[in-house]
Amino acid sequence: MEKESSKLESNPRIPSAVFVDDVDKFMEKSENSSVEEVLKRLDEQHSKYKFFEYNLITKRKRLQSQLPDLENTLDMIKTMKAHKGKQLKTDFLLSDDVYAKAHIPGTDNVYLWLGANVMLEYNLEDATELISRNIQLATNNMGQVDDDLDFLRDQFTTTEVNMARVYNWDVKRRQAAKAKQ
Repeated sequence: MEKESSKLESNPRIPSAVFVDDVDKFMEKSENSSVEEVLKRLDEQHSKYKFFEYNLITKRKRLQSQLPDLENTLDMIKTMKAHKGKQLKTDFLLSDDVYAKAHIPGTDNVYLWLGANVMLEYNLEDATELISRNIQLATNNMGQVDDDLDFLRDQFTTTEVNMARVYNWDVKRRQAAKAKQ
């Protein structure tokens, strides 16, 4: 019998690995003509999971670096709202560990980098809403990436166990054939 191995039943973004419960029945299937073919197919599947893992880890790192920037932006907008109409004195980050004193006149608008060298002007309320929504979206995406990585680890384990079971089945089969001679 073959059955799903993961705690999560399925993931629409990542193909599920099927646990090989009975290696004899599995190897009798027509698509499993040789042990080498099966092991090659399982190794390719393992490589695909490694690729998925690399992409997910990269996405997680990007999100982890985005969240503090978004939170700092939201804090600054809230500070500007609190000092509405008054001049605000602050330290402005020029580069890593290099700050300059800044005097910001009271304003109702801010300019936000949207990416791809695009900057737009927003009023403070719209900017707060946009940044809050982006923080929520990034947090949700981070949770989804973590769930995908957990699911992926289960798929790694299942694939590796399948590879070991098929290999061991082949070793036992060869030993039995030698013993008969």
